[in-house]
Amino acid sequence: MAEFVHTALGFPTLVYSIVLAFCTIYWLLAATGLVDLDLDGLDAVELGETNGLAGMLGRFGLDRLPLMLVVTLVAFFAWFLTYFVHLFVLGQFAGWLRWLVGSGVALVAFVASVFIASAVLRPVRLWLLARRTPAQQSLLGQVAVVRTPLVSEHVGMADVDNGGAGLILQVRADAGTDLRRGDRVVLVDFDAATHAWRVLPETRYRTL
Repeated sequence: MAEFVHTALGFPTLVYSIVLAFCTIYWLLAATGLVDLDLDGLDAVELGETNGLAGMLGRFGLDRLPLMLVVTLVAFFAWFLTYFVHLFVLGQFAGWLRWLVGSGVALVAFVASVFIASAVLRPVRLWLLARRTPAQQSLLGQVAVVRTPLVSEHVGMADVDNGGAGLILQVRADAGTDLRRGDRVVLVDFDAATHAWRVLPETRYRTL
C-alpha cells in the first residue's frame, strides 16, 4: 500500500492522479444530483471548435461526446500507463534525468491514452449520434454556411442558424464540387453511416 501511494503521488504519475481526483469528485457530485450529468453529447468536446485541443480530439473520434467522459477515460488510461512505467522503469533513473524521462513518459502516455479512449468510446459515440439522427433529419433543405477552408467528399464542416446557438455539422460535397469557407450550401441528404450531410451549393440547388 505504501508503495502504491508513493508511486501514485510521485512524478509523473501525480499529474494524472490529480486529474483523476477531480474527475472522481465530479462523478460523485453528478451521482448525487449536485451537478448536471449530460450524456447526450451537448457538452461535447467539439462544441464548435475545429482547432486546438478540441480539434485534435475530434480527429481521433472523440468529438460529440460528453466532455467529462472523455477527460475521465483519457486521464484513467494515462494514469494506468504512467503508474506502471513509473513503478517498474523510472526507479532506475535519478536527478534531472528522472524528471526528463518522466516528462517524456507523461507525454507518451497521454497520446497513447487518446488512442485507447477513442477505441473504447467509439460504440458510445455511435450510439449518441444514432439518438440524434431523427433531429438531424429535420434539417433537410436548410441553408448552411461552410466554415472550413474547403468541403470535399471526405471532409468539411458547416454552420446552420437554428435560431439559437447554432449548429455545426459535418458536411460532404459531390466530387468536382468546389466549396470554400463562407459559401452557402443546402443540406440535401443525411448519411447515417458517416453521420455527415451531403450538400449542394445554394445556387445549384435553386435551379433544380
